Order: sequence, then C-alpha cells, then structure tokens
Amino acid sequence: MAASNVSVENIGWYNSVLPPTLHLSYPDDTLAVVVLSTPAMFEDAFLPFLEQRCYQGLNDPIDQCVRQCITSAVSQCFPGEKVDVRYDYELLPSRKPKFLAQTAAHVSGAAFYYQKADVTEQPWAEKKMFGVCVHPRFGGWFAIRALLVFGDVTVGSELVQPVPPDCVPSREGRIKLLEAFNFHWQDWSYRNIISPIQTYSQKQRDYFSTPPAQRVALLRAWGYLPSDNNQPEPTSDTQSQEIGHG
Repeated sequence: MAASNVSVENIGWYNSVLPPTLHLSYPDDTLAVVVLSTPAMFEDAFLPFLEQRCYQGLNDPIDQCVRQCITSAVSQCFPGEKVDVRYDYELLPSRKPKFLAQTAAHVSGAAFYYQKADVTEQPWAEKKMFGVCVHPRFGGWFAIRALLVFGDVTVGSELVQPVPPDCVPSREGRIKLLEAFNFHWQDWSYRNIISPIQTYSQKQRDYFSTPPAQRVALLRAWGYLPSDNNQPEPTSDTQSQEIGHG
C-alpha cells in the first residue's frame, strides 16, 4: 500500500493486555502485522484511487480505498497464504470491533497508546477520557488501518517485543495530549504534541474536517467523482462517527 507503514507482532502480545472477551482466537505465536497510513496516503493513494474511478459507492471512500490497496498487496505478496485481514472500521455481530487498533499499534511498538491510566495523579476524577496513539515520527498525523493475521505462520522467541517510543514522557504533556484529544480534537492540536516530520495537506484536513455524510458531495465538488453520480451516500459505520478516522 502506498504511503503506509507496517509493524510486526504476535497475537500473544495483543491478547496478554486484554480481557478474554476481546482476545483474537489464534495461538499466541501467530504472526500479525499492523498497517498504518502516513500523511502521504491521501495524495499518493486516495486521490489516484478516485481519479481512476475505482470508488463504487455504498462504503466510506477512504475505507474502500484502504481495502482495495491492502487486498491487492496481500494477493500479490502472499499468494496462497491464509491471511485474516481485519480493518479498523469493521465490527463483529456483537458490535465489538474486530480488533482494537490502538492496542495493536502499541504492543507492536509502532506507536505509544496514551491512556488515562498513564497520568499520575490524573485530574479528571471519574470523567471518561479516551486514549490516543502518538507515532514517534508523525505524532498524531497518521491512522491505524488494519491488522493482518497470518494464520499459518508462527514466530519463535527470536521475535522480541519492542517497546513503543514514549514521545510524551511528562505528566504535563500527557494531560495536554489527552485534553486536546478529548476536548479539542477539531482543532488538530493533539496531533502536534511532538514535532512531526510530515502533516496532512490542507486538502486532506478539509476532507477529514467535513462530516462523513457530506464527504462524497465534497469529492464531487472537487471533481474527483462525477457530478451525475446517482450512487447512494456511504452507509458504513464510519459515516455515523462525528469525525472520520483520519
């Protein structure tokens, strides 16, 4: 996948930090790969996907682009392999996610998952605070897109679990990060908690700032979709979110 980043883990690392109800049903030594998208994904993969008229409607455009890119990469690179691809937007019949994306990124060492429990003497009492991942190079300017589980591939003890870089080590910095993410996510400030090597372009920011239900109309206005396109608006679970998962 263009403009992507991958990190390797085994299922045991993931399952060991979660309750049994959230475990993935694979042996601990099963190989898994976390797929991230970098800021360049929008211009290098998503816009060409639209220009080639690959978008079929029904699903969220970004989700459909990611699925096509990953499906193509898996079929070309791992023909014949048993690969269980789980996307960040997919839900089980129980409405639980198919995998916890931020947990997977953390245990693979790809990005540090900062949560309320990571703040000593935290100031929020019983208030719910959602956690957020920070990438050591991109800060918050990235997204976790999928988990690839290689069902027939096992890894041995030579695969050592990496520690994710602690980019925000201070209590004050973690408070600032979590408050920016929970209370001011619209202003993008939490993404700049460290100095990133690359951020989203203005066009990408405009896209992800647009409510999901209005993004197809925006793409038509930009000329990336035919103006006479009579396909229905996307109806994925992603669309119901206040903001997309960019």
